[in-house]
Amino acid sequence: MLDATIQFIQNYGYLMIFVFMAVESSFIPFPSEIVMIPAGFMAARGEISSACLAVAVAILGSILGAYVNYCLALWVGRPFLEKYGKYFFIKPEPLAEACRIFNRYGSATTFVCRLIPVIRQLISIPAGISRMALVPFTFFTALGAGIWSAILCAIGYALGKSAGDIAYADLVAQGKAMAQHHLPAVILIAAALVGAYYLVHRLVAKCCSR
Repeated sequence: MLDATIQFIQNYGYLMIFVFMAVESSFIPFPSEIVMIPAGFMAARGEISSACLAVAVAILGSILGAYVNYCLALWVGRPFLEKYGKYFFIKPEPLAEACRIFNRYGSATTFVCRLIPVIRQLISIPAGISRMALVPFTFFTALGAGIWSAILCAIGYALGKSAGDIAYADLVAQGKAMAQHHLPAVILIAAALVGAYYLVHRLVAKCCSR
């Protein structure tokens, strides 16, 4: 999978970054690490023109994939997914966990959960089931996907500048370890941003109600 992904990105550039990140953001299991870490590495080595453009394209792809999950859940509902989700690579346990988190913490979880493995792809489903408004859904999805893609791309870029000749398998393994190491801090920052968002929202609503 890694070799094929690298070959496609080398041959078709940003188009394949868009396609692979759309797949990754949908219900199909596909790791973003094998797309964005090599993309950053290629940008550092001049094989693609811009790491920033790679992240922007990744965000667009992630939004498209999230829309697939959102619309699927909106149309068929939770009972159908619980019964037949296994045929769409949707396992009952992660689906139940995603729904529990969304129901407890609300729409902003579509932002924070984009940073959490496994739940990242599935958090769009409870958003669709609950008919979350499309504008905040798109905003939170883009924000979370953007941060995650930027982190992976930056890791790949840094390794591209510092490492010598390195196999892509080793590159992804090193990059994934670095991302996992810093992931708790990133999630805490994201949660703090969500808290700040709700605090400002409540203050504005309180001022407007006077």
